[in-house]
Amino acid sequence: MNRKENIKQISDQDKIWDIAVIGGGSSGIGVALDAVSRGLSVALFEKSDFAKGTSSRSTKLVHGGVRYLAQGDVFLVLEALKERGRLLRNAPHLAHNQSFVIPIYTFFDRMKYTVGLKMYDWMAGKLSLGKSTFISKAKTIERLPTIKQENLKGGVIYYDGQFDDARLALNVAQTCDEKGAVVLNYFKVNQLLKGKDGKINGLSVKDQFSKNNYDINAKMVVNATGVFADKILQLDNPEAKKMIRPSQGIHLVLDRSFLSGEDALMIPETSDGRVLFAVPWHDKLVVGTTDTMRKKPKLEPAALEKEIDFVLKTAQEYLTKKPQRSDVLSVYAGLRPLAAPTDENEKTKEISRSHKVLVSDSNLITLTGGKWTTFRKMGEDTVEYFTRLTGERLPKSTSADIKIHAYSKEKPIDYLGVYGADRIAIKKLQDENSEWNELLHPKYPFTQAEVVFACRNEMAIKVEDVLARRIRILFLDAQASMDMAPIVAELMAKELRKDEAWIEKQLKDFNKLAKRYLIES
Repeated sequence: MNRKENIKQISDQDKIWDIAVIGGGSSGIGVALDAVSRGLSVALFEKSDFAKGTSSRSTKLVHGGVRYLAQGDVFLVLEALKERGRLLRNAPHLAHNQSFVIPIYTFFDRMKYTVGLKMYDWMAGKLSLGKSTFISKAKTIERLPTIKQENLKGGVIYYDGQFDDARLALNVAQTCDEKGAVVLNYFKVNQLLKGKDGKINGLSVKDQFSKNNYDINAKMVVNATGVFADKILQLDNPEAKKMIRPSQGIHLVLDRSFLSGEDALMIPETSDGRVLFAVPWHDKLVVGTTDTMRKKPKLEPAALEKEIDFVLKTAQEYLTKKPQRSDVLSVYAGLRPLAAPTDENEKTKEISRSHKVLVSDSNLITLTGGKWTTFRKMGEDTVEYFTRLTGERLPKSTSADIKIHAYSKEKPIDYLGVYGADRIAIKKLQDENSEWNELLHPKYPFTQAEVVFACRNEMAIKVEDVLARRIRILFLDAQASMDMAPIVAELMAKELRKDEAWIEKQLKDFNKLAKRYLIES
């Protein structure tokens, strides 16, 4: 992806794009992917970096939704299981099979979860990742050595998917770019353009760095901004009623020793009816999540003290090695774009995660709700509105079969596995310059070559882009990310031809951000 080249393409004021997409998270890239699969011309604009918001802050699971099955949302589960299978097939370098163990402490729970997960397997059909089964107490302890053993009756194993969310968003954006779409980060939508009939026919965008404005002509404009959808709806109509109620989920990142072994832990019903996951991810343990209503969406939501306490307390109830505040390497929060409840007392966990596509009077298309697992289907359902708006024939979608950028079936032998086929280019950089083979931090395997690669090939523009969403270290170890920041800033300044003042500002901004990912002991 080349930002300068893409900006040149949107500089043609006479070009009429088939679809202009607002938002570069899972929803927006899903729309762009499906549109390019049909041969449509697409321009996508993200006001910050790709997946900067909710889409980089997930539980890192590609799942059908066991808890949605318990709520009776069978259609959502069926759809998600089908999409889970497609994603693992199309992006095997980023998404893989993960085994989970539910510890069983009562006979009733054994029956409930064994039967429920057998149904989950059956619904997955030929896309099933493995058969769920009950295992003995001894086998459960063998697989989860740090699990609480008092009253333990055994466990139920089942299988779901796991992935790297921000890197998937980036690779899908690269896939769209390769298929002719123009994708741009740090481009803010200032205005929705309308014809004399009041119908939207484009948008005005601003490059956050050059401050240049561009008018984009488009047959269809899609608002795929997640929790920020209301802001775009109000650009369209200042009187528009709010339709999004953000629900916050937080995750604590711990050392892997708190749950040694390859299995993830799933507690299907905590003290307040939520689900708790403890999932191995990039050699750390991600523990979450919460479900807390928030009034306003924020690009950098902060974990509440009560949420941190809840996750720690619940984890302590099930683990013999009990995590303390001082053990938390990073804490991050994300916001789910749920439909605003009509009843203020309605709990967020009871609101459906199904996506919705809405058409305003001005023909603005808004995609809301949904989840990472179904991002492609969300995009397909949205693009289906193209004919309704334009009257033009819409070619059949082929996005279900598109192999995502860097696709590689080779099993990862080291941490570079998430780069898939791109690992060859990174190895080449390491060979080209011996300094680029040096580590960014003595405790972690990341090298300088990855910073150079991110600048040249992955549209990384800020230090945060590299440390948060290209190599993920901000989410894995916030203090280590701060330690790495100076060398990353130096490398980026050389690649992007920036001066000392740029380095100084980047470091100031990043350290301020990274401190929000640390918690006081």
